[in-house]
Amino acid sequence: MEWIVLIIVGLIAGTFGSLLGLGGGIIVVPALLILSTTLGILAGITPQVAVGTSLLIMIFTGLSSTLAYMKQGKVDYKSGLLFFCGSGPGALVGVWLNRFLEVEPFMIYFGIFMIIVSAVLFIRPYLKPRPLSEKGMKYPYTDELGVERVYGYRPVLAIMIAFFVGMLSGLFGIGGGSLMVPAMIILFHFPPHMAVATSMFMILLSALTSSISHIVLGNVNWLYALALIPGAYIGGIAGAAINRRLSGNALLLALRIFLIIAAIRLIYQGMSGA
Repeated sequence: MEWIVLIIVGLIAGTFGSLLGLGGGIIVVPALLILSTTLGILAGITPQVAVGTSLLIMIFTGLSSTLAYMKQGKVDYKSGLLFFCGSGPGALVGVWLNRFLEVEPFMIYFGIFMIIVSAVLFIRPYLKPRPLSEKGMKYPYTDELGVERVYGYRPVLAIMIAFFVGMLSGLFGIGGGSLMVPAMIILFHFPPHMAVATSMFMILLSALTSSISHIVLGNVNWLYALALIPGAYIGGIAGAAINRRLSGNALLLALRIFLIIAAIRLIYQGMSGA
């Protein structure tokens, strides 16, 4: 029964991660840490193992969702590779920083970060894109109403943002899409669906980089991974399919609520040692 719970966690993380371009780690890491107090198989799990295992799972979420988005023609490969130039090295820095975190401080920091992510997801629909910079790279596209529009970015700024996102990914075991997708939409004028799809492509590459580092450091529990991977892979495909058909507002609301509740629980555990 306990292993079935992990399969369900993987499915939920994969679905939300693919649907919103988050990667799923924002669900896997807190779930592993919170469930460690109730599931015997997770007893004694460390932040490093939770993060390392989460990043390995995100390879499969990123792979399944990226393949699905590729079929839909929504992935901007050139931009994704450019962003990876920042997120890849950033992920390695995050992995290095993760080594120094103990359980209680990690729970508190991650809880605070989850509240920030929830706030970002809450205000994202109400933020209007900033004027597009005259400098840098620009790409035309046609929106769903048939109107010709342009998105673009200055490469140096894009790489700097991606580096920060990658660092958080390696540190907390998240995909980084919770920050990268809003940045792509607000700062770079990406179409929302393309931002999600390109974010998942970048997450796939970043997860490969950082998970290899965590494997070398011995931070991956392969039994947990084997239980989480099937659900995460299926969820990645399901999330991409839902993204194509729905706005995802109801699921986004549910995710916000989950993040806030989980964040409060993590902060409480970290402060009380419970």
